[in-house]
Amino acid sequence: MMDLGTLKQDILFSAKLRGLDFHFNSTWGLFSPRSVDGGTHLLVNQIEINEGDTCLDMGCGYGVVGIVMAGLSKTGSVYMVDKDFVAVKYSEVNVKRNHAANCKVIMSNVFSHVPQLRFDVIASNLPANVGKELLKIILLESKGHLKPSGKLYVVTISGLREYIKRQFSEIFGNYRKVKQGKNHTVALAVR
Repeated sequence: MMDLGTLKQDILFSAKLRGLDFHFNSTWGLFSPRSVDGGTHLLVNQIEINEGDTCLDMGCGYGVVGIVMAGLSKTGSVYMVDKDFVAVKYSEVNVKRNHAANCKVIMSNVFSHVPQLRFDVIASNLPANVGKELLKIILLESKGHLKPSGKLYVVTISGLREYIKRQFSEIFGNYRKVKQGKNHTVALAVR
């Protein structure tokens, strides 16, 4: 049986993503605290990032997607947002740990505290259990924060694939299934 002191220690792990080595601190209570989950793996392997892109990781958790985007766009800038103060704290730790100087972590409920910027790429591992209203807010606000031809990448459990297809088609006028795995689907909409 683990004691309280052991349970409260940071969880440390490494991951190779997009050919780059990353190191993460996490803790109990954050999503997938011991390793990068399958949906996030699928998402980061499909995102197209260009050098100099301005990117947003929406709902960053402890920072995997944003830190990978920063590694792919070294001269760009990456904003990482989450409404959970523990996630924000661990994202800040992981930004430093991975020397991702082009990342800025912000506490924000969706876009409430995001600077008035337009992004080349917005990416999110959308949670399945937040309700269709919040998912709609995320998608509508994402469109308003993308540059012309900006891209929104989302990964969801495959059970939400048809919902995302309908919403992307309605909001953006386009939808592309980028990759489907066993349990997750990566979708893309272009502004």
